[in-house]
Amino acid sequence: MTSDSRPLSRAERKKQELRGEIINAAFDCFADLGYHAAGISDIAARLGIGHGTFYRYFQNKRDIVDHVIDDLVTRIMTALTAENAPDAVSTLDAYRAQTERIGDSLARIFADDPRVPRLLLLEAAGIDKAMADRVLEFLNTATALTAAYLSHGVELGYLRPDLDVENTARAINGMIMAGALASLDAPTADQQRQFSEAVRRLMYDGIAAHL
Repeated sequence: MTSDSRPLSRAERKKQELRGEIINAAFDCFADLGYHAAGISDIAARLGIGHGTFYRYFQNKRDIVDHVIDDLVTRIMTALTAENAPDAVSTLDAYRAQTERIGDSLARIFADDPRVPRLLLLEAAGIDKAMADRVLEFLNTATALTAAYLSHGVELGYLRPDLDVENTARAINGMIMAGALASLDAPTADQQRQFSEAVRRLMYDGIAAHL
């Protein structure tokens, strides 16, 4: 749907489809050749389109990386709203259930296309300084978000009162990133479940208030 909720026309749908095909082809070229070695000609040739067609959708290959990260951030932020918002729960049991929902949502986001965590966590920072700064900004924003969940728990008393909120947030996010990197090895659903359970046990046993 468009922003004004009109049904997409056939031409608009075809434009969206080609845009997605260009992104996929670029990902494949980045994987095969490396980001810096891959050229617009490689991406266009993979799709059988001309350079002019590429430039109608993206300014350059760097623009594609920005698009992918924008989409990833939007999807993550969407997963952290409504019942999964930082102030949406008020008990340890509800917090447990909330973190399980969030963990499942993030696992799906990263598993949908393993090329995304590979790009974000392994390759993007090496593209240029501006992209390295953007990745760092993304990680700092993630830390602030996680800290908001912890601060809420401390305030309501279901997380321990002496919790080092900021550093604990960094540690939790480190575990999440480790899970995202592990997804590159195509773990089974059972292995993913076991990893998520291990992370949650560390969180609950390490930071829950002992009443």
